[in-house]
Amino acid sequence: MRQDADPGLFGPRSVTWQLHADPVMWIAGVRALYLQALHPVAVRGVMINSSFREDPWGRLMRTASFVGTLSYGTRDAAEAAGARVRRIHRLLGVDDPALLLWVHCAEIDSYVSVARRSGLPLTGEPADRYVDEQRTSARLVGLDPDTVPATRAALAAYFDSVRGELTAGEDALAVLDFLRKPPVPPALLAGRALVWRRISSLAYDTLPDWAHALYGRPVPPEAAVTRRLETTARLLRRVPAALRWRLPPGHIPRAMDRLGPDTRPDPYTLSVPAAILDGPESVHEDDGGDGTRWGTSD
Repeated sequence: MRQDADPGLFGPRSVTWQLHADPVMWIAGVRALYLQALHPVAVRGVMINSSFREDPWGRLMRTASFVGTLSYGTRDAAEAAGARVRRIHRLLGVDDPALLLWVHCAEIDSYVSVARRSGLPLTGEPADRYVDEQRTSARLVGLDPDTVPATRAALAAYFDSVRGELTAGEDALAVLDFLRKPPVPPALLAGRALVWRRISSLAYDTLPDWAHALYGRPVPPEAAVTRRLETTARLLRRVPAALRWRLPPGHIPRAMDRLGPDTRPDPYTLSVPAAILDGPESVHEDDGGDGTRWGTSD
């Protein structure tokens, strides 16, 4: 890694850097939307203030760009993106810490669950490190990191504590229907049926059992859902990374240009215990990449 370059908030030796480059994060992001909709106050704020109905794809891309900036952008770019989000939250009156915490935890739980079930080695210590790293992202949206779960166990305990507040009301069901069949131009109707509906359905099926119960729908067989997710992940990963990463918002190629080609993300390095040596918001040295396995002598 170029020593004079800004590694950003997380840097190439973080779990975040490796994990967020995988295409299943798009499926995880849709799962997070289904989960977030189960909080009646949070989803009411979305229905009132969000542009997701009028511009769903624009909203999706703006969210992806925000996550990409935090994950791969410079420190200044990430801090500026966070400041913009906090300003919008204040203007819209949606800066209640309890609601921000719900949105954050639903997102992180979705990333961890989908990544693991898709075949990535995100278990044990790397998974806990990821949850801990993401407290930095929580800070940027306006949360006190000390109030945010730092381990998978703490994340599970959080969901247990808020379960009684959740319900699939009218707003949640509207989001459910919308995510299954968002508006598209006539020319893209076939693509929505062929691609989006399958992705959206798979994302929904990966929800925890209690979320299916709240939505009032049968719980799909866990093993069958995992097989579908693994198959879909294999297909997505066959698309060359150089092509996937050049699509908007394109944060990863810019990060590699800034830091050097040896900082290429590889989610499969997470299986190596020595992969994650430094925490977020640190400057790192001797980063691997391009297939080099962390902690090896190669």
